[in-house]
Amino acid sequence: MKNVHIIIDSTVDLPFSLKQQLRVVPLRVLFGEEEYIDGVTITHQSFYEKLIESDRLPYTSQAAPCDFDEKFKEITNKGESAVVLTLASSLSGTYQSACIAAAEYENIYVVDTESVAIGSGILAQRALQFKEQGLPAQEIACRLEREKTQVRVVALVDTLEYLKRGGRLSKTAAVAGGLLNIKPVLALVSGQIQLLGKARGSKQGNNLLIKEIEKAGGVDFDRPVLLGYTGLSDLMINKYKEDSAPLWKHAKEDLPVTPIGSVIGTHVGPDAIAVAFFSKNEA
Repeated sequence: MKNVHIIIDSTVDLPFSLKQQLRVVPLRVLFGEEEYIDGVTITHQSFYEKLIESDRLPYTSQAAPCDFDEKFKEITNKGESAVVLTLASSLSGTYQSACIAAAEYENIYVVDTESVAIGSGILAQRALQFKEQGLPAQEIACRLEREKTQVRVVALVDTLEYLKRGGRLSKTAAVAGGLLNIKPVLALVSGQIQLLGKARGSKQGNNLLIKEIEKAGGVDFDRPVLLGYTGLSDLMINKYKEDSAPLWKHAKEDLPVTPIGSVIGTHVGPDAIAVAFFSKNEA
């Protein structure tokens, strides 16, 4: 059977051991005039150091068709196939770039994850599981299209400042939230960040995060689950993991944790925590 490759863009967050099994097409991150290749010339740690120090929000530049074409050509010249997963098309033109490049080849299948970061990450994990089962690329892509509707991402944000700076929240609301020690709970829905609720303090915020997970129908532990954090320290996500231990009692293994990259990090800032899982509920 011909080899199936799983290709992701660099915004897809996964534990390092899993990311090594994938091919990665990097986006570019720009801080003013300074341009970096995501995951190549700038690390997660360097990104957050710059984010904290910078007066202006960075922005990302989508991957171009030629960035994908190089990998597609190498794969198809060997008679092999690939499944490509990109961040939500509503957030970036990277999906469109992959589609343009794929149009020149057979056996290249592009999936819009309609998510980002760890949400796209658990879908990529699912792709690896299907590959290990020996499924062909087209069947893997079809299954991912069905299952992506059950991907849920919920997050607890430490501050409203970055949402304000990014134009997603009014200055008045952000200042009030800061004064009241409000911890917003967010969700990624069809590629858009949505505010689900607000809590005073981290403890109440964690409780609200748990409730949102329960509202989604609970966690399907037969499929991947991933915890993520923004910023330079994993202390908050490990504290959340400990505080919400009853929620994870049916997990089949210790829950993996990974840093969250530039796209979500830009909008929510450091010290946010997030959970990505497959809902038991049908979309």
